[in-house]
Amino acid sequence: VSELGLEGDVLPVPGDHPASRNRFLYTGGALHKLPSGLGGLLRPVPPFSRALLWSGVRDLLAPAGTEPDESVHAFVHRRFGREVADIAVDSLCRGVFAGDCRALSIRSCFPALFEAERRRRSVLLGLALGSGERRAGGSAWGGHPLSPLRQAGTPALSPAGKERGAESGLSRRARAERWSQWSLRGGMESLAEALAAFLRPRGVELRCHAPLRRLCRCPDGRWQLTLADGTVTADHVVSALPASALAEVLPAEAEPLAQELRRIPAVSVAVVNLQYEGVTLPVTGFGHLVPSSEDASLLGIVYDSVAFPQHDGAGAASVRLTVMLGGAWFGQSFGDPAAAAPALLLRRAQAAVREQLGLEPAPTRSIVRVHQACIPQYTLGHWQRTGKGGQGAGVPRPPRRCPPPVPVPAERIGRFLAEQQLPLSLVGASYAGVSVNDCIASAKAAVGRLLG
Repeated sequence: VSELGLEGDVLPVPGDHPASRNRFLYTGGALHKLPSGLGGLLRPVPPFSRALLWSGVRDLLAPAGTEPDESVHAFVHRRFGREVADIAVDSLCRGVFAGDCRALSIRSCFPALFEAERRRRSVLLGLALGSGERRAGGSAWGGHPLSPLRQAGTPALSPAGKERGAESGLSRRARAERWSQWSLRGGMESLAEALAAFLRPRGVELRCHAPLRRLCRCPDGRWQLTLADGTVTADHVVSALPASALAEVLPAEAEPLAQELRRIPAVSVAVVNLQYEGVTLPVTGFGHLVPSSEDASLLGIVYDSVAFPQHDGAGAASVRLTVMLGGAWFGQSFGDPAAAAPALLLRRAQAAVREQLGLEPAPTRSIVRVHQACIPQYTLGHWQRTGKGGQGAGVPRPPRRCPPPVPVPAERIGRFLAEQQLPLSLVGASYAGVSVNDCIASAKAAVGRLLG
């Protein structure tokens, strides 16, 4: 962002902003502010039936797990109890991954929690004591059992996915001010526009809206890319395609790689943007998430005008909301994502806003988009395909009372690329993080490896 000259357009949401401090759950037919501070630890705070202190005590006393991977739900249930898993973490996974915590991998989705248990036997102790080095975003977790959920935002706006390395001034500012989200004055689209404007004068040829039809190896070892409007020859390909899309264009001799890529699923999300005039939200904050037990079809609602009033436009004050529908439950709730009727999705979103936020008038503006297979799902065993999620033998030696770290064999995708000497780098959301920052970090790391 800084290198593209967009630093002055960044809209940060610092840690003391209401959108950072106030996160809500909708369960039992009511909005509940996520507990924070000492009061939230020492006394029962709805929707939880008992003080969260007992969840922390459970984690401190529970033995460390011995499995090389575990579902997010099973891990949190084992360490913090069923209620935290069923309500808080179920909602968290729906908000970040649009996924089911009973299918997602703790090792790949929340490696910090997995590694903390491996290091110190307790998640809270592992996060508090760290690994002897400063961890990116580590202070965000705090010592509260629900701190991870309080810090979770939408994947596109999460600031936590920074690759370790030289840190920019903007990144240092984000850390010092404890940004929970950020956007750009012209919207996130301006990031792609600025990147294109930066590259073209430097001799980079951009072919937009040109689908890749086929990848083939030339006799000299280079790639031939078949596009809808011609072919391109390349010494090395850096692919940011979704894993399943890349699998369909690989040559026959790369079928073992294609099979691994096809095993990385993705879910579809309907995003409904609504704008209201002359109404007031009943609460002020980032938004609210909805556990699957309350309403499987509705993932959550983001209160966009609270975090980014700069995007409201000129004129009277308005309330802008983003309603997220479907995810891992899209098929059972709305049918085939390719055939879902926008009018049905709009009615469902308006009904949710009416029921959960009490906004009765019809919105003055609405946009409905179905993003098909848009968020990859890091299911159990994802780390064995990609090598991401837990550092295995690289994890510092735990105390003797803890089980030894699980050895990590060479991940299958990387091993195939190395053995076949394929000049191919895989970046993007399918492998090691779904946020914008994660994707930028994986691309920078891949280029760094190429340039040495």
